[in-house]
Amino acid sequence: MIPATYSVVACDPGARQWGVAVQSKFLAVGAVVPWAEADVGAVATQAFANPQYGPDGLALLRQGLSANEVVARLTETDDGREHRQLGVVDANGGSATFTGSECFEWAGGRTGEGYAAQGNILVSQETVDALAEAFEASAERPLALRLIDCLDAAQAAGGDRRGQQSASLLVVERAGGYAGLSDSLVDLRVDDHERPLDELRRIYELHQQIFGTTPKDQWLTVDAALSQELRDRLARLGYSGELGEALEAWAGNANLEMRVDGIERIDPVVLDELRGQT
Repeated sequence: MIPATYSVVACDPGARQWGVAVQSKFLAVGAVVPWAEADVGAVATQAFANPQYGPDGLALLRQGLSANEVVARLTETDDGREHRQLGVVDANGGSATFTGSECFEWAGGRTGEGYAAQGNILVSQETVDALAEAFEASAERPLALRLIDCLDAAQAAGGDRRGQQSASLLVVERAGGYAGLSDSLVDLRVDDHERPLDELRRIYELHQQIFGTTPKDQWLTVDAALSQELRDRLARLGYSGELGEALEAWAGNANLEMRVDGIERIDPVVLDELRGQT
């Protein structure tokens, strides 16, 4: 199994988020490379990948080992380590990367505060440099967007010299996922596509529309005029009766139920979608 690829493993300490983004000329790279656990860290295992590096690495991070210690522990007992590549970020933002001497050229990695970037079978070192520089230059943006931007920058710098096929984005945050009952803030995969990075960004934007949040101070007050508009539009779609019940029923079918909270105020995303459907 050789997921020759480029990836970035990173964290946002302020947001308490950890994540991995990866692209490869390899089918379903997201099923092999990325691993992350909220408040623990993140791991990318690639090249002649050892999939056990993922769960084993997270277990070591859970014990409080640093990223450097985890890399050392995982590779020192692995006879195939010279064919492996590994990136790790720990709970404190410490980072480490490892590239075995037998990985296919070009192969290497780079680390900085809160990230590890690595790749193999690349056009040149510029791909990894682009990953690192894009991450370092985007501290003000949400982690998921920073990681997607890193992949785009790396592809523009040359990317995997064999081309593109799949990509993945994984970001975790304690209780940051669906209904606050999951730690998977974002878990998206493009398994086989001519332009996987374009597709990954498209489905990320769709994910944000459905599962993202709009600050409550940006919600719109439902006055008499807007209330009547909502009733009319919902009725056209076959939802009648009490406004609150009709809105919740429609939102459930539109997968926007997490963006509805009563009828006194409405998320602009919900209103725009309802207007778009009528």
